[in-house]
Amino acid sequence: MKTNISSVLFSLAIVVSSIVLGNAYMNRNKPKRTIAVTGHGTTNFTSDLIVWEGEFTKANIDLQQAYKDLKEDKKTVTDYLSSNGIDVKTVVFDAVTTDRITKPNYSNTGNYLGESFTGYQLSQTIKINSNEVEKVEKISREITMLLNKGVQFSSKKPRYYYTKLAELKIEMISKATENAQLRAEKIAKNSGSTLGELTLAKMGIFQITGKYSGEDHSWGGALNTSSREKTAAITTKLIYTLK
Repeated sequence: MKTNISSVLFSLAIVVSSIVLGNAYMNRNKPKRTIAVTGHGTTNFTSDLIVWEGEFTKANIDLQQAYKDLKEDKKTVTDYLSSNGIDVKTVVFDAVTTDRITKPNYSNTGNYLGESFTGYQLSQTIKINSNEVEKVEKISREITMLLNKGVQFSSKKPRYYYTKLAELKIEMISKATENAQLRAEKIAKNSGSTLGELTLAKMGIFQITGKYSGEDHSWGGALNTSSREKTAAITTKLIYTLK
């Protein structure tokens, strides 16, 4: 009796094993079901660093007098900035550049006769890096006041940056990843499945554009420096298995 029961159990075990092994063989090349989602993260922020540059020039046929006049203009510029609350220690003056000024000469018949020397033009650029964004921005707009003081000053458009970009990037990755996970969970639920393991997580390009500027994103990552108010955006791609 015991021998018969043992034989039956042994035969049953063989049948079950055959079924399991057969299914494993049949499904050995069957790919796992996966789902790929892309998450987006955006945030607006205000620049906390401004970089502003300008240049002033002086011309004279006498080189020494031109340099003397430029030096006086430098003092006028320095006094102007100081009177508007700028610490002169933060102002960087580049070396003076000198250019010979010439003019072309032509005969009455229009033939070119060469160049004649008319004087020297000296120029000097200044650069300010400051966290006092509003103050420097205001000065950059009103710098034409120096023209009334006889200074030939040319102002460039300020550039705006953010000194906590690394921390912002981490925050954006977290937002984009959370957004991608929520999308994956919703899609899985609607298809009657549940999420399995995360098999791939890939970060997209970090983009910084001007707020409400309508700028296009760049394949290499946009970095807007012309707008004080900016928008940061990033994407993440996640791939999950489905159960």
